[in-house]
Amino acid sequence: MSARSVHRLHPAMRDDIGDLVTQRPLPGRHVEQVDPFLFLNHHGPQTYPPHNRGLPFGPHPHRGFETVTFILEGMLAHRDNAGHESIIHAGGVQWMTAGRGIVHAEVSPRDFLEQGGPIEILQLWVNLPSRLKMSEPAYTGLQREDIPALSLDGGKVELDLIAGQWEGRQGPVQSLTGVFMSTLRMQPGGSLRVTGLEGRSVFLYVARGVVQVGNHDDLVSQMHLVELDDSGDTLEIHARQDALLVFGHADPIREPVVSHGPFVMTTREEIAQAISDYQAGRFGSTLG
Repeated sequence: MSARSVHRLHPAMRDDIGDLVTQRPLPGRHVEQVDPFLFLNHHGPQTYPPHNRGLPFGPHPHRGFETVTFILEGMLAHRDNAGHESIIHAGGVQWMTAGRGIVHAEVSPRDFLEQGGPIEILQLWVNLPSRLKMSEPAYTGLQREDIPALSLDGGKVELDLIAGQWEGRQGPVQSLTGVFMSTLRMQPGGSLRVTGLEGRSVFLYVARGVVQVGNHDDLVSQMHLVELDDSGDTLEIHARQDALLVFGHADPIREPVVSHGPFVMTTREEIAQAISDYQAGRFGSTLG
């Protein structure tokens, strides 16, 4: 077995959305995607005052990919025109398949608008291959207690298993494309060794804390995306401080990516069709 090595570290760049503090490591100055992982927004951490306006993500469409939303602090209300509705609290995850087209809203619940409080949310976009871009839309909302928390390395590492398998355990999300997805909570001195990565694209983002990846001399601090080389089938992560990471891996799609706002397809013609379909109401009913 050979180990994956660090190719480059990518800092998240500040790009606020209104009064919502936002950092974005992907895409970045030196990385367009980690196929099939396309986009990551890190909202917060920040504290909203009482009687706030909440999150600004009112009704909007998507087509051609999936969103994975990690609620680290606070709460998030989801509603879409396929009939799904939920309020997910800290530690929970939302997994939405936009597929052929969906209109949804991601906003703050009434309690948060009235009382305020801390908020920190990550949203990751995962591409779908052309054969699945017109899949039926779907949504899974998971609270903290719905996600298996696996204790590793003598309790110094906790792996929250969202999708895929880990040592015989299965995550609650059944990915269309075999994506493995997790969050890692690591204590200082904790280590994780992952095998079976041959041919897979690895997504590794340090949301909080400081870690060392493999034998890379430089420590990786919070709000950095770790780009790994393509060779090797193992990965080692060592925590130098309390740390929270998003760790996933998937088979690369290796198809063209053409994106326009909320649509991700493989050709410009498909983008034009997505815009036309949305404007003509073929995504279904709008949200009030």
